[in-house]
Amino acid sequence: MTTKGLQAVADDNAAGSVQPPRIEIPLEVVDEPGRSRLAGLFSMLVSLALLVVAAYQLRSLSLADVQGLVPTSPWFWLVFAGYYLAGPISEWFIYRRLWQMPIAGLGALIRKLVSNEILLGYLGEAQFYGWARSKLKFVTAPFGAIKDVTILSALVGNFTTLAMLVWAWPLVASGHLGMEGRTVFLSLGVVLVTSFVILLFRERLFSLQRRELWFISAVHLARIAAVVIFSAMMWHLVLPQVEVGLWIVMATLRMLVSRLPLLPNKDIVFAGIAVFLLGHAVEIAALMTLMAVLLLVTHLVVGGLFALADLFDAEKVK
Repeated sequence: MTTKGLQAVADDNAAGSVQPPRIEIPLEVVDEPGRSRLAGLFSMLVSLALLVVAAYQLRSLSLADVQGLVPTSPWFWLVFAGYYLAGPISEWFIYRRLWQMPIAGLGALIRKLVSNEILLGYLGEAQFYGWARSKLKFVTAPFGAIKDVTILSALVGNFTTLAMLVWAWPLVASGHLGMEGRTVFLSLGVVLVTSFVILLFRERLFSLQRRELWFISAVHLARIAAVVIFSAMMWHLVLPQVEVGLWIVMATLRMLVSRLPLLPNKDIVFAGIAVFLLGHAVEIAALMTLMAVLLLVTHLVVGGLFALADLFDAEKVK
């Protein structure tokens, strides 16, 4: 360090303004064939597990109960595609900015979503890390960026949950929603504590520059808003007698219910909320069943197709 640099450090110490150093993770192009092959092998193993689970669940899935409920309107399927792809597309924009990710990376992000949903939470992140190491050929590590994106997703989700809870508190406190006050307060405590811990250790947890962190947070927030809007539009297309504005309220409440960590039987709670606010008990129950089945079938089909593509790709590499 130069004399000027030492003097600057001394001045900072004297002023009591020393900050813990931020860990910067450069994205350097580097050829590490051994580690890349290992990462690719891990990704292939996850794909194989995904294929096995998809085949098993598709075999045992009965579509007879909802066959007559499936919408035929092309608008519904267009909105459903937007709802389903909101997460992967938002993350593609993030990694496009961070890594100049090609459009082919969108497939890896969709596969990450499916792995998290039907295999194990956050296994998709591990598989995506393997894909990045084997396909993008850079890194002192994509791990730092993936870690930051994942942590910020949780943090933005926590703040959104708090905002939604404040907005819906009169309804929650009324007791008509079937949520016990003690459970709500305990869930709120978990959300606050996890958010506080992330903020307290942010200098150690995050690897990216502050402007990148703000960009990632903004994209996560836009994704949450898009999911709420797409949900409301889908439900309105199935039950058009309920106004879109009311469905937006319902979609917001559903997101609130899904994000309260200690709330049991979340689907039952939301169904109770929907019946209380909207009536139409039979139609609401059918709608919730339809959406659950459509999402599961989509996860299984998409996951199976990507898993097969991964395995064929691995064979070609051999």
